[in-house]
This record gives sequence, C-alpha cells and structure tokens, in this order.
Amino acid sequence: MHAFLKSEQKSDAKKLAFANEIKKKRQQIDEFHVDFIKDGVLFDTKSRDPNRPSIPEFFKGRDIFITGGTGFMGKVLIEKLVRSCPDINRIFVLMRGKRGKNVQERLEELKNLPLFELLRTTQPKLLEKIIPVEGDVTELQLGLSPESLKSMENVSVIFHAAASVRFDDTLQYAIILNTRGTREVMRFGETLKKIKVILHVSTTYCNIKSKTVKEEIYPPLADWKKSIKIAETIDPYILDILGPKYTRYMPNTYTFSKNLSEQIINDYKERLPVICFRPSIVISTMKDPFPGWIDNFNGPVGLLVGCGMGITRTMYCNKDNIADFTPVDVSIKAMIVAAWKRAIDGDTKKLPVYNSSTSTIRQISMEGIVMSAKDLSENMPLEKMIWAPGGSIAMLRITNFIKTILFHIMPAVLIDYGLKLTGRAPFVLGLQRKVYNANCALEYFILNNWKFLNVNFLSLDNEIKEEDVRDFHYTDFVQFDMMLYLKNCILGGKRYLLGEKDENIPYAKANYEMMKKLDFTVKATIFLVIFYFTVIHYDCVGIFRKFVLEIFGLTK
Repeated sequence: MHAFLKSEQKSDAKKLAFANEIKKKRQQIDEFHVDFIKDGVLFDTKSRDPNRPSIPEFFKGRDIFITGGTGFMGKVLIEKLVRSCPDINRIFVLMRGKRGKNVQERLEELKNLPLFELLRTTQPKLLEKIIPVEGDVTELQLGLSPESLKSMENVSVIFHAAASVRFDDTLQYAIILNTRGTREVMRFGETLKKIKVILHVSTTYCNIKSKTVKEEIYPPLADWKKSIKIAETIDPYILDILGPKYTRYMPNTYTFSKNLSEQIINDYKERLPVICFRPSIVISTMKDPFPGWIDNFNGPVGLLVGCGMGITRTMYCNKDNIADFTPVDVSIKAMIVAAWKRAIDGDTKKLPVYNSSTSTIRQISMEGIVMSAKDLSENMPLEKMIWAPGGSIAMLRITNFIKTILFHIMPAVLIDYGLKLTGRAPFVLGLQRKVYNANCALEYFILNNWKFLNVNFLSLDNEIKEEDVRDFHYTDFVQFDMMLYLKNCILGGKRYLLGEKDENIPYAKANYEMMKKLDFTVKATIFLVIFYFTVIHYDCVGIFRKFVLEIFGLTK
C-alpha cells in the first residue's frame, strides 16, 4: 500500500494542473473555446466545429465491419457501438467456426456474456444488428465468400482488431495472421465504394527499440512484402531458426509482426483513410457498461488474481517499473472518437497515430500492484485460493530462482501429492509451470521502462461535442480513484474469470484465515527444520568458527 501511495504521489505539478484543467473543462462544457496546456504542448479546441455531426449521428444508418470481434477489445467495441449508437444499420463481425460451433452459435455465446446484460435487459432488439460473417484473417481475401462480400458492399467503417497476442507464436503464424491479415483488410477496404475510415489496432510495444515512443510511424524492421512472401513459402522450422536474426532480436514474434502491420497501413495512407491506434496493456472496464468486466488474465489483473490465489509468490522484475495499462472502455471510446474524427475530417493523406496509454498521467509501479493485491486480498479474499495470498518482487534473478523453488515448486508438489492421496487430479504443479512460462515471456517488458507520448490521444477528447460527452468522454481516468479501480479489477476477476459469487465472501474470508494459519505453520516448520540441521545436528556454526580460526592461524 505504501508503495502504491508513493507511486501516486510522484505526479508533478504539471500533471495535477492538467487534471484540474480537464475537470474545469467538463464543468463548463458549454464553452467550446477552451485551451489547456500539458507538458508545454497547447491543445487548441477553438477550431472545433459545432456543425459537425455527433458521433451517433455519424454512425446512423452505416454498415460497420469488425475483425477480432470475439476478442477482448472487440467484444467491448461491439457492445459500445450498439448501445451508444443505436441507429447503426448493421455491424458485420468476422468470425470462424471453433470447437465444433458455427459462427451463429458463437454469436449467441457472445450476446449471452455478462458484458451484454445491459443491452439484453433494456434494448434487446439492438442485438439483432450484429451479423456474423464467416471468414478467417489468416486466409487470403479474409476467407470471405462472394455472398458475404455482396452483403457488405455498403460498409463504410472498418475496425481491424484481429490479432494473435500470444508471445510464443511461430514467426510464420504471427506474420500470416497479424501482418498479412492487415494487408487483406486493406485490400478489402479498397473494394468498398463508401469507405470513410479504417482503424487499425496496433500496440504501443511494436516500436520498443526506442525508449520514448512518439505518436508517429517508425522505420520498419523489415520489408513487409518480403516478410509475407517468406512466411508463405519458407519451411516454418527453418524460419524459426532464422527468426531471431530476421526480427532483429525483438522480444517476440507478436511485436515484430505488429511493427510490420504498421508499415502496411502507412503504405496505404494515400489510398485509404486509415488510422493507427496503439493501446498499451488493456485490462478491466473502468465503468462502462459497468466496472470490472474482463475475460482474460493478461496484465495486472493476472497479477492481482495470482497473488490473491496464493499462486504468485515471487516475480522477477524491477519493482520501480511503471505498469502502463489502460481500462478497456477508455481505449474503446477513444477508438470510436478517432474513427469519427478521421471520417468527418474528409480527404487527407496524413496517418493519425494515437498512443492509448496512461502512464504519463497516472503512475503505479509493479511493487505498488503487488502490495495492492495483498491488501485487497484481505478484504476480498478469493474462494479458490490454494495458499495464503502473497506476492513479492525479486530484483535479482538468483533470488527469484530460490524463491520460485521454495514458494512455487515445493508447495505445488506437496499440494499435488495431497490431492493424489485424496483421489483427486493434481493440477498445481502444472499451473505453476504456466505461471513460470508467462513470467519468462513477460520478462523483457517488466525489466524495462518506456515512455509512450500520448498528446494526440489526450487531445482527441477535446473534439467531442457536448451531446457526446456522457457516452464518449474518456479522459476521466485522470482523476479516477486508482484503489477503487484495482478493487473493481479483483472483483471482476472473482466474478467473470473464477466464477465466484459475491455472497460467498464470508466463506472466502474464513478460508483466508485458515490459509494464513497454515502458511505460518508451514513456514515455522521449515525454519525449525533448517535451524535443527544447520545449527544443532551438523553444528554448522561450530564448523564455520573452526574454519575461520584455522584460516587466520588462531587455533592452539
């Protein structure tokens, strides 16, 4: 908690002044001529045109095409568009059959998510606007049939959010999906006579060779056309062997393939109205449609839940590193505003780039997250905890290795042995293996710090018209209570990831107290065993004393 408070207090006077200006602006929203300064950069809203259509007015009657609609950001995007722009004509969602289910069945699963509960209860008819389109981003022409292409000929807005975010994908697969898939979306966009905007979802981490990442397109790491050709023709095993050299030793295939994707949209900027939107780590909703919704363990949420379950006891990283994460509803609102602005600005050859990050405004360190997780676990313990909540940061690799053996592997072996004795399937050691592999994959990112400049992202909020403020204003995260947000994150993890019910919290608290006593007993036992063998049984202190005396010739 102290680390969290300390990290919050690091904001300098400029950041506080910026937050106060935003508050003042929202209180006097009827005044369109507002200027404010952040870090010496002037944001001028005097040019705002009151005759522009509002965001719902712009989307009225339009057909929208979304890739990645079944992903985390895609789901929130669909829900937000349907609920806040109810006069949209149709939203076509690119989907493929999966696990024996066709696209219609997968769409019904999507609509039944807790995320869509508000729509289901208040405006269920609007959900009929969501149309599944069978296809696949990994296929040429997106795997679209002639009938699908015909039905989408009036599409005027595209959100390309499809991507594999796995860090361990083969280079071939990452290029085919993330890079070639982007090219296929651009080609599809060229066939649309009414196209107004194509928003490409990238990542702030695709240009990490630079410690300060600006809102601009960086020089390519490789030629995207040649890279696609290589991925299509060269044996994947050979490609993986040559991969580190070819990717210029980028930490994983995801960041490399997304870097190439940015080069594609940059090459298409004179032919198509494109946008490059770069989110940082995207996690639980802040408040829209309700706080805490999430469907994955990525980022700080995984750390909060891992510490709360007693799985994550140690982590190798720089404790002072800033965790750059953004609430998903903040990024989604900004995406919609960016698409609206690009479309109504008309024909321009510029490529707008937005770094959707928050660390320049709100800062919390890795240590702050771990300490917050431990504190929150006392008040909102998880039912599924397998050990007392904990968590610590190791600054040295050897320290982390020792703590991993002592606090991850050894307890996992003991718990699995107990499960076997009671006739249940062991799972904890396998779970710890996944935690270890995840930490290894993230190591490069949690040992390094970047500064993501976000002037365009922040100033975009000034473009919003008065009538759109309620539904699309997104820079309120500047003043949002961080502890309340983290609390909602862990509550969301309980509800939507672990399937736990709020009414079971008393049981979870009783289990937490029992786990604390068990944790103390085990630690005390280990200490006594080590003390017995080192001090009493083997007299290690006496042996060391004798050794020192002999070295310095002090023995008689």
